[in-house]
Amino acid sequence: MSISTSGLHHVTAIGGNPQRNADFYLRTLGLRLVKTTVNFDDPGTYHLYYGDAEGKPGTLLTFFPWKDVPHGRRGAGQATTTSFSVPANSIGWWEQHLAAAGVQTSRIKTSDEEDTLGFRDPDGLAIALVAHPQGDPRDPWDTPLVPGEHAIRGLHSVTMTVSQEDATAGTLVDDLGLKFLRQDGNRLRFAAGDGGPGALVDVQVAPDAPRGLVAGGTVHHIAWRVPDDATQLAWREELVGKGFNVTSILDRQYFHSIYFREPGGVLLEIATDDLGFNVDEPLLELGRALKLPPWLEPKREQIQAALPELDLPDENNPEVAERLAERR
Repeated sequence: MSISTSGLHHVTAIGGNPQRNADFYLRTLGLRLVKTTVNFDDPGTYHLYYGDAEGKPGTLLTFFPWKDVPHGRRGAGQATTTSFSVPANSIGWWEQHLAAAGVQTSRIKTSDEEDTLGFRDPDGLAIALVAHPQGDPRDPWDTPLVPGEHAIRGLHSVTMTVSQEDATAGTLVDDLGLKFLRQDGNRLRFAAGDGGPGALVDVQVAPDAPRGLVAGGTVHHIAWRVPDDATQLAWREELVGKGFNVTSILDRQYFHSIYFREPGGVLLEIATDDLGFNVDEPLLELGRALKLPPWLEPKREQIQAALPELDLPDENNPEVAERLAERR
């Protein structure tokens, strides 16, 4: 492959009640809501983007939250765990913080000395916090409930579960440009670019796992980074030439996207880095108002009437968050 990704761009999951979703990711996990918009293919549903202060690629977990969505089933052909990066000395703090919020956790020590804390969000989505031994230089979003010294730095990795190893591994290496790092039992680790937090994917090989069902509490797709439109177009042509069924380039307002499935069934996206979330509102106001793309703006009144109310906590306002932090 002549083109390769530098790492994860975002992960998109299916959630339930949007207010419960926002409360958990803003207050319990301390992320920033960087964009409140809608599912462009189903405008009666929110699309909520959580990340760092600016919503940089590699920090983003996004949701389509349907209030009465049925529960999905984790299994083969899915991304089954989404992991965030936290400072090495913060896992104990997170254990106490999550326990106080009523979240059950499990602590795992992996073979490469990563300290990992696993738990589920209110809809059952599997999340992990990982303290990577090499550290993570990315700046956190600092809030009164989750201070910067312990806060999430961005995505660490995703775990894909597949029934067979070879074809999926081949796609990651030959078609996405990742490097195979090591194997630990039935888990294989691959890295993009220079590796490290935000550029890792683990493949769990589970021949007897049931086929996953994408619905509430499961991941919809994994997005990988590409710098710009020209590179994305060239990459699309290469993938099509190799026989992949790749979508046309889609305008997602804050990036451009193509989608395809790897042989194990996981839906992958390649998303551009070069637009960003301040194209339609200032950085200080990210996420605080419903933003619609130009082609949906004429239907704003109808769309807003169909969406449930969403009350954002003050921590999502940088000016208020800064004042609250000064009082700590």
